[in-house]
Amino acid sequence: MNPTKSIPRHIAIIMDGNGRWAKERGLPRTFGHQEGAQRVDDIVTECCRLGVEYLTLYTFSTENWQRPGLEVKMLMQLLVRHLKTMDKKLKLNQVSLSAQGTLSRLPDFVTAELKRVIEFTKFETPKMRLSLALSYGGRQELIDAIKKISSSVKLGELEIDSINESTIRNFLYQPSFPDPDLLIRTGGESRISNFLLWQVAYSEIVVMNELWPDFRPETLRAAIDVFAGRNRRFGKTQEQIEKTTEASL
Repeated sequence: MNPTKSIPRHIAIIMDGNGRWAKERGLPRTFGHQEGAQRVDDIVTECCRLGVEYLTLYTFSTENWQRPGLEVKMLMQLLVRHLKTMDKKLKLNQVSLSAQGTLSRLPDFVTAELKRVIEFTKFETPKMRLSLALSYGGRQELIDAIKKISSSVKLGELEIDSINESTIRNFLYQPSFPDPDLLIRTGGESRISNFLLWQVAYSEIVVMNELWPDFRPETLRAAIDVFAGRNRRFGKTQEQIEKTTEASL
C-alpha cells in the first residue's frame, strides 16, 4: 500500500462468503461464520491503525431472518460470544461501537450484550466509530425514515417544502456517520444487497474475490489502493475538479 495515498474517511464492508468458505472445505456453515468473526477483529484493528474514522460492517440483514432457524440462532449466539471478547479490544483501540437496523427484532440476550458493549466503549472523541448493521435493510431504513418524516409533518414540526437531503439524512439510522467513501464487497459478487441504499450514492465500490474468512489486512490495503486510484468527480467534469484543486493550492 502506498502511504502517500489518501485513506477513506468512512469504509463500509459487505462481509460475504462465510458459507461458501466452509462449503469449499467440506465444513458446516457454522465454521465459516466462526472464522469470519475472527476477521472482524483483524479488520477493525487495521482500519483504526490506518486512520479510518468510520467503519460500517454489514453483519446481519433483514433478509437473513429467512435462513434456517438453527443457523439464525447460531449466528445470534456467535454475535454475543464475539461481543464478549471484542469489547476490551475496542476499548484499547479507542473504538466506539454502535448498531443500526431494526434492532427490536434481535433476541433480548443479544440486545443486552450489545447495549453493554456500546456503553463500555463510549468515548468523547473516539479514534474510530464502528457501526454494526444488524437486522439491517436499506429499504426498511428508508421506510422508517419516511414514516418519521410523515409523522413530523403531521404534527406540524416539519414543512413539506423544507424537506431536502439533509432532512432525510437526519432521519436515517446513523445520521452522524458521513456517506461511505469506499464500499468493499468480498466474495466476488457485484451487488450491494440492500445495504446503505441512500448513503452509497457516490461511494467507490471495490469488489474483492476473497471470501470474507480469507480477507486480511493486506487485502484491505489493496482495496484502499484501488480506491486511491479512482477519480472522484461527484458529477463534475475533470476540468472543474482540476480548477478546484489548483485554487486550493
